[in-house]
Amino acid sequence: MNTNSFAYYRLPFAQEYHYISQPGSAHRLDSYAQLGSVQGFVFAPFSIDQDCPLVVIEGEARSESLPPTAPHGTMRDEACPHGTVRDEGLGMSVNRSYAIDFANFHSRLTTGEFSKIVLARRETLHTGCSYDEASAKALFFSACQSYPRMFIALVSTPQTGTWLMATPEPLLEKTAEGYHTVALAGTQHMGNGDWDEKQVAWNEKNIMEQRYVATYITKCLEQFSDQMSIEGPHTVRAGALAHLRTDFRFTLADDNRMGELIAALHPTPAVCGLPKEAARQFILQNESAPRRYYSGFTGPLALGGDTHLYVTLRCMELCEGECVLYAGGGLLPDSQMEQEWDETVAKMGTMRLLIHVSQALLAGS
Repeated sequence: MNTNSFAYYRLPFAQEYHYISQPGSAHRLDSYAQLGSVQGFVFAPFSIDQDCPLVVIEGEARSESLPPTAPHGTMRDEACPHGTVRDEGLGMSVNRSYAIDFANFHSRLTTGEFSKIVLARRETLHTGCSYDEASAKALFFSACQSYPRMFIALVSTPQTGTWLMATPEPLLEKTAEGYHTVALAGTQHMGNGDWDEKQVAWNEKNIMEQRYVATYITKCLEQFSDQMSIEGPHTVRAGALAHLRTDFRFTLADDNRMGELIAALHPTPAVCGLPKEAARQFILQNESAPRRYYSGFTGPLALGGDTHLYVTLRCMELCEGECVLYAGGGLLPDSQMEQEWDETVAKMGTMRLLIHVSQALLAGS
């Protein structure tokens, strides 16, 4: 799948999707700040290195209407010979590597080194499937159908591998109406049934976690913006999860500084911690599994005049015979390990559901 570069994406609530492709490898950049001078589809890691470069797929984006139902039939039976998923994480209690990481990360909170830090982990689902572009596209359509409120993207390049995501969090958007970003933090698992966002109650830990992120983004934008409005926090729904969200709408005193703004925003405390740079370095040196593109950002940059960059959450990497799921959660001094683990299980459920549905359809075909 990875000899050429391509991306499919759908904006929240949209009835059409977009496709962009580039022969061979995507264009590689050395820094986030360079994004101010390019256009295309961006795929950025949590931290740029040789194994996880910052890339841009360059070309014209084409648009098509979404199919009325997800065309799972493009995933052939012979591509998945086992027919069922062997899921190492489903139903599992806290594993040893997460417990070690939690103790290490949490100790730095109790000593005051960090006021917040995000701990991430990953799980592998052994599917037995060989994911070509057609089968990965079927999962993309399934995600579009299952998660209408989220930004859905499927991106594949020779440098990065193939990733699918359904994420609720914009990092930076620019349209004719101006610039927009959000502070998104705090998580509750509400289930897939009907529930009213206005009736969700939040504990002090989630409120404080969201406040840290909102305060950081406010201070960051003040360095670039000459006009800003803030709305929230309010509860929003993302699949079976509820989050606290604050919206920021603003103008830039100098549009040529957009690359600098992206570099200043990423990574936000929602995926990193405070103080930001110290937390980022600690994560890189101490998390038991590298994040790769999880908690980086993804999306169209200046395509058709608009920019929609989203934080890469609720994501998985599609590999030969398996899918690797990623999730994380913000830790504060009063965080409890079992609760934080359960939060990552709930977040991984966004991608896990797509895999199990596709396998169930294959088994019944």
